[in-house]
Amino acid sequence: MSEQSQDNDQDFDYRELDDVIHGRVRLALMAYLSGAGTADFTELKKKLEVTDGNLSVHMRKLEEAGYVVVEKRFQGRRPQTLCRLSDKGREAWIAYIGNLQALIKK
Repeated sequence: MSEQSQDNDQDFDYRELDDVIHGRVRLALMAYLSGAGTADFTELKKKLEVTDGNLSVHMRKLEEAGYVVVEKRFQGRRPQTLCRLSDKGREAWIAYIGNLQALIKK
Protein backbone atom coordinates (compact mmCIF):
# COMPACT_ATOMS: atom_id res chain seq x y z
CA MET A 1 0.00 0.00 0.00
CA SER A 2 1.38 3.41 -0.93
CA GLU A 3 2.02 6.13 1.64
CA GLN A 4 -0.74 8.29 0.14
CA SER A 5 -3.21 5.40 0.34
CA GLN A 6 -2.32 4.87 4.01
CA ASP A 7 -2.91 8.56 4.73
CA ASN A 8 -6.34 8.37 3.10
CA ASP A 9 -7.19 5.29 5.18
CA GLN A 10 -6.36 7.24 8.33
CA ASP A 11 -8.66 10.07 7.24
CA PHE A 12 -11.51 7.62 6.64
CA ASP A 13 -12.75 7.11 10.19
CA TYR A 14 -16.31 5.83 10.29
CA ARG A 15 -16.13 5.81 14.10
CA GLU A 16 -16.71 9.57 14.03
CA LEU A 17 -20.35 8.91 13.15
CA ASP A 18 -22.62 9.47 16.14
CA ASP A 19 -23.93 6.06 17.25
CA VAL A 20 -26.95 7.64 18.93
CA ILE A 21 -28.11 9.07 15.60
CA HIS A 22 -26.86 6.29 13.34
CA GLY A 23 -29.57 3.73 14.15
CA ARG A 24 -32.05 3.51 11.27
CA VAL A 25 -35.14 4.70 13.15
CA ARG A 26 -33.24 7.38 15.09
CA LEU A 27 -31.67 8.61 11.84
CA ALA A 28 -35.12 8.88 10.25
CA LEU A 29 -36.49 10.60 13.36
CA MET A 30 -33.69 13.18 13.38
CA ALA A 31 -34.06 13.78 9.63
CA TYR A 32 -37.81 14.25 9.88
CA LEU A 33 -37.63 16.57 12.88
CA SER A 34 -34.88 18.65 11.28
CA GLY A 35 -37.33 19.58 8.56
CA ALA A 36 -40.65 19.49 10.40
CA GLY A 37 -39.58 21.40 13.49
CA THR A 38 -42.12 19.85 15.86
CA ALA A 39 -44.13 16.69 15.31
CA ASP A 40 -46.53 14.74 17.45
CA PHE A 41 -46.13 11.07 18.26
CA THR A 42 -48.89 9.91 15.92
CA GLU A 43 -47.43 11.85 12.98
CA LEU A 44 -43.97 10.39 13.63
CA LYS A 45 -45.34 6.87 13.95
CA LYS A 46 -47.11 7.16 10.58
CA LYS A 47 -44.20 8.81 8.75
CA LEU A 48 -41.61 6.36 10.07
CA GLU A 49 -43.95 3.35 9.84
CA VAL A 50 -42.99 1.98 13.26
CA THR A 51 -44.90 0.67 16.25
CA ASP A 52 -45.65 2.72 19.36
CA GLY A 53 -43.12 0.74 21.37
CA ASN A 54 -40.37 0.98 18.78
CA LEU A 55 -40.81 4.74 18.40
CA SER A 56 -40.90 5.22 22.18
CA VAL A 57 -37.62 3.36 22.66
CA HIS A 58 -35.83 5.40 19.99
CA MET A 59 -37.30 8.71 21.14
CA ARG A 60 -36.18 7.94 24.69
CA LYS A 61 -32.62 7.23 23.55
CA LEU A 62 -32.48 10.55 21.68
CA GLU A 63 -34.07 12.34 24.64
CA GLU A 64 -31.54 10.85 27.08
CA ALA A 65 -28.72 12.07 24.81
CA GLY A 66 -30.25 15.54 24.91
CA TYR A 67 -30.95 15.52 21.17
CA VAL A 68 -34.73 15.82 21.32
CA VAL A 69 -37.18 17.52 23.64
CA VAL A 70 -40.36 15.60 24.38
CA GLU A 71 -43.32 17.56 25.67
CA LYS A 72 -46.44 15.84 26.96
CA ARG A 73 -49.61 17.87 27.12
CA PHE A 74 -53.33 17.61 26.64
CA GLN A 75 -55.26 18.84 23.65
CA GLY A 76 -58.78 18.98 24.99
CA ARG A 77 -59.02 15.76 26.97
CA ARG A 78 -56.64 13.82 24.76
CA PRO A 79 -52.97 13.37 25.67
CA GLN A 80 -50.51 14.58 23.08
CA THR A 81 -46.76 13.95 22.87
CA LEU A 82 -44.76 16.50 20.91
CA CYS A 83 -41.15 16.05 19.88
CA ARG A 84 -38.58 18.50 18.50
CA LEU A 85 -34.82 18.75 18.12
CA SER A 86 -33.01 20.51 20.94
CA ASP A 87 -30.20 22.95 20.17
CA LYS A 88 -27.75 20.17 21.07
CA GLY A 89 -29.65 17.80 18.77
CA ARG A 90 -29.54 20.23 15.85
CA GLU A 91 -25.77 20.67 16.38
CA ALA A 92 -25.31 16.88 16.54
CA TRP A 93 -27.40 16.45 13.37
CA ILE A 94 -25.34 19.03 11.47
CA ALA A 95 -22.11 17.37 12.67
CA TYR A 96 -23.45 13.94 11.66
CA ILE A 97 -24.27 15.17 8.14
CA GLY A 98 -20.83 16.78 7.93
CA ASN A 99 -19.13 13.55 8.96
CA LEU A 100 -21.11 11.59 6.36
CA GLN A 101 -20.11 14.08 3.68
CA ALA A 102 -16.47 13.81 4.73
CA LEU A 103 -16.61 10.00 4.49
CA ILE A 104 -18.21 10.15 1.06
CA LYS A 105 -15.49 12.49 -0.23
CA LYS A 106 -12.68 10.17 0.87
